[in-house]
Amino acid sequence: MTGSTLTRRLAIGACSVFLAAPAVSSGQEAPRTGWGAPDLQGVWDFRTITPLERPEDLGDKAFLTEEEAAQREQTAVERAETLLLQEAQRTEVGGNVGAYNDFWMDQGTKVIETRRTSLIIDPPNGRLPALTEAGQARARADRGSFTVDSPGTYTDLNTYDRCIQGFNAGPPIAPGGYNQNVQIFQTPDHVVLLTEMVHTVRVIPLDGRQALDADVHQWSGESRGHWEGDTLVVETANFAQKRNYRGSTDGMTLVERFERVDDSTLEYEYTVTDLETWTAPWSVNLPMRLNPEAMFEYACHEGNYAMDAMLAGARVSEREAGGQ
Repeated sequence: MTGSTLTRRLAIGACSVFLAAPAVSSGQEAPRTGWGAPDLQGVWDFRTITPLERPEDLGDKAFLTEEEAAQREQTAVERAETLLLQEAQRTEVGGNVGAYNDFWMDQGTKVIETRRTSLIIDPPNGRLPALTEAGQARARADRGSFTVDSPGTYTDLNTYDRCIQGFNAGPPIAPGGYNQNVQIFQTPDHVVLLTEMVHTVRVIPLDGRQALDADVHQWSGESRGHWEGDTLVVETANFAQKRNYRGSTDGMTLVERFERVDDSTLEYEYTVTDLETWTAPWSVNLPMRLNPEAMFEYACHEGNYAMDAMLAGARVSEREAGGQ
C-alpha cells in the first residue's frame, strides 16, 4: 500500500465508458508524442465501484439511473467515512485474526460515468461465461491461504500470497483493493506498463519482431503491440500455467486495446479467450483517469510477514498434532 492512499481517496475522480455507450469526453483533442503517435503516457487511475460482473439481482438491467448511481456513490462515501472513524478492533487469539483496516483500502467511490452495471460488456448479461469443469477445479485449487489449512511449504500458497503477482495488476488489469494505478511509458518502438501493485513491468515491443516459441512461458505472458489508427492493440500469449488466472490454462490469450480519448481519459478494453477454462471469450471495458500524483513503491516482499506467520503457524499445529 502506498503512502498516498488517503489523498487519493479524498481526490476522487469519475471514469468514462466508451464502446457500449457514447463516449464521455471533454471534446479535447488527445495529445500526441513528438513522433506523432497518440500519447498514452502518464499515471492512470482505474478505481471504480462498478463491479466486474453485473449483480445477479439486476437481471438484464445494463445501466443505472442517475439516481441509482448517485445513491451507490453516496453509500460508498458514507461507508468509507464510517470505517475511517471507527475504533480499532483488536485481534483475538484463536478467533478473529484481523485484517487491513480501511485506511489501506483504495477502492474509490465512483461508478463509471455511463452508469453501466458491470465492467464486463460481453457476454451481454454482464457476467463471466460459465467455467468448464476443469476450470472450476483449477480455480478452487489456487485460493492459497484462503483454503490451505496447514501449508507444507511456500509453494502450497498462491502467487498473491507470495508477492509474485498483484491481484489487480494483471494482465489483464482489473480494479481490486488498493494500488490501483498503472504508469505508461512510450518510445517509437516500445510501450512499457508499470503497475503500482507489486510493481509488475511489461515491456511491449511495437517493431513487429517474431514472437517467442509457444513453449516459452512467462508470468505475464509475452506481449506484442501494434497501432490500429489511434488505438494501441496488445496481443499476449505464452502465459505460465502456474499463474492460474481465475483458473486459466497456459493456452489463454489476451487482446488489450488502449485509446487516449482526451487529455485526462484513457479507454482500456480487453478480451480474454481460454476455451479450456471458460465456455466463451469475455470482454471488459475499463476507463482510466489521469492521476496527477506519482506512483509509490509497493514493497510486498519486504513487508510480507504473513508468509513467515502462516508457515510457522502450520509447523506449530503439526507439532501439537504429533504430541511434541
